[in-house]
Amino acid sequence: MPPFVLSICRFCRSSIGKKILVALTGAALVGFLVMHMAGNLLVFAGPEALNGYAKKLHDLGPLLWVARIGLLVCVVVHVVVTIQLTTANKLARKQAYGVDVTQKASRSSRTMIWSGVTILAFVLYHLAHYSWGLANNYYQPDNPRYTLPDGSHNVYNMVIDGFNWAPASLFYIVAMGLLFMHLGHGIASIFQTLGLSTKKSRPVIELAGKGTAAILFAGNTLMPLSILMGFLK
Repeated sequence: MPPFVLSICRFCRSSIGKKILVALTGAALVGFLVMHMAGNLLVFAGPEALNGYAKKLHDLGPLLWVARIGLLVCVVVHVVVTIQLTTANKLARKQAYGVDVTQKASRSSRTMIWSGVTILAFVLYHLAHYSWGLANNYYQPDNPRYTLPDGSHNVYNMVIDGFNWAPASLFYIVAMGLLFMHLGHGIASIFQTLGLSTKKSRPVIELAGKGTAAILFAGNTLMPLSILMGFLK
């Protein structure tokens, strides 16, 4: 293995390297969440808007699957490395003080692992449901409800029917709630880890992080709630 690659591997296995990996994958996932929310909100503009947006994504062809695989890799790396760091930090604190000092941590930081695992499960479910068509008939070409005259998918009807099933909507809302807790702590941590936060700017960054988390929670839960309550049909 070339020395340069070995150096990168050693860096990624170090504590600081893992923290930077978590920060970079976290930043990429926040960017995705903002774009995903913007796309989801097109459901309120009607079938033509949402289906047109979905068709543009589908027309990307292999690039769309590259993006999906990249997203899944980011989620897995983010969750796994976060678990490794949290476990190592907890062990180091116990060895140093002889007690479990995680009681002093904020609720959001204590639940980072579980919220991350839940979000990973949600991403897998989301892909299986809408991208792979498991346990539904969304991708049967002879089903007129989910196929438009030009042969493209009627994503609007897929979304409406998918979130009309209460368990799916409730799981989605719970996942968004955990995501809100995760981001409320995590966005500020990204800036701190990458050296973009100072003592003076930290309060502003923390407030902006919590505000971004709140916007993402509100925007992403508005769709399933509107469908469950019958505002979108």
